[in-house]
Amino acid sequence: MIKFDNYMDLKVAVVQFDIKWEDTEGNIKYLTNCLKDLSSDTDLVVLPEMFHCGFSMSTQNTAQKERGQVLQWMQSVAQLHDVTIMGSVVVDKGNGVVNRLYVVDGEKVSWYDKRHLFTMGGEHLHYKKGQNRLIVNVKGWKICPLICYDLRFPVWSRNKGEDEYHLLIYVANWPESRIGVWDILLKARAIENQSYVIGVNRIGNDKSLTYNGHSQVIDAKGSIQLDMGDNNAIAYVVLKKVELMQFRAKFPVLNDGDLFEIKGGR
Repeated sequence: MIKFDNYMDLKVAVVQFDIKWEDTEGNIKYLTNCLKDLSSDTDLVVLPEMFHCGFSMSTQNTAQKERGQVLQWMQSVAQLHDVTIMGSVVVDKGNGVVNRLYVVDGEKVSWYDKRHLFTMGGEHLHYKKGQNRLIVNVKGWKICPLICYDLRFPVWSRNKGEDEYHLLIYVANWPESRIGVWDILLKARAIENQSYVIGVNRIGNDKSLTYNGHSQVIDAKGSIQLDMGDNNAIAYVVLKKVELMQFRAKFPVLNDGDLFEIKGGR
């Protein structure tokens, strides 16, 4: 008999806000003030894609050094509030610029570089694609963090084998014009991977696009646990690992999945 009594809940703070265009100082100042009253029992804080500047291709104006200001700020937030914090940052790693999702837990820093670059927006002309997934452990929860356009490519997020996870997270700048796709695919990824899914989007406008949020938390059955609509806010959700593992044990669909190896893309 499987015992579930040692599984811990995970309290997540989802931050949905209007990112100031190419204004790292302004966005950091806003978030610092926004997070000052963060609930004391929060375990994980999730910020949108490129939360310090918006989805900009002007890397000369936005790129951070690998140990730059934005990462240092994330470390200070993690230490001050005793939380893990994640969000994506424009990073110049010396031999190219990447859209890098940092996961910061005190002094520990992990990262994932966005694999699927949005060619229709010219992202591939300014950023190098990542090659490897990341699985991090937060309070016994295995988490796979991905970025925006990755959502459209289910093979990359497949929950299988040594990389099995409990929570799949997408940080994004997903425009209002395609928000219906966002809503559908978040549910699909949760159901097909028998995982909680969190999608964190922005609101507001950049130079050419409008964003209307729809940050969501969805359970493994496809039920919405949180929908932030177009609100500018921090919202909290408590994820129940016991419920997730009981569902997987009762309906072990992942056991019937295909084995495969990702050999790369163009």
